[in-house]
Amino acid sequence: MNAATSADWGATLLRVSLGAMWIAHALLKLLVFTLPGTAQFFDSVGFPGFLAYPVFAVELLGGLMLVLGLYARQAALALVPVMLAAMSVHLGNGWVFTSPGGGWEYPLFLAVASVVQWLLGDGAWALRRSPRLVPTF
Repeated sequence: MNAATSADWGATLLRVSLGAMWIAHALLKLLVFTLPGTAQFFDSVGFPGFLAYPVFAVELLGGLMLVLGLYARQAALALVPVMLAAMSVHLGNGWVFTSPGGGWEYPLFLAVASVVQWLLGDGAWALRRSPRLVPTF
């Protein structure tokens, strides 16, 4: 394999695994905590409870877009603010996510991984690509 092909496959592996994680993150809200329960949690940490519903939709749709390679680069970038907001909730709990209340290392890692996906590109087997919001440096 040459470097370009290896980079494409690396971006694909990141894209699919990151998409699966975003889907799992969304389904946790739906199937474990329930959307009304997630709304209550949002209220308890200072976010409007109704935001639980669009956050669920953005995580699920963004995850599906990543897995399928549908404007994956842009989807990854759009998901970054969601995880930065999640990280802000956990800042006072310490670094490790297993801390009481959950730490902030996991949300930070997912935000950074999403930025890396945006920087790397869609990878191989992407269904739709777009030149919009592509870094030029």
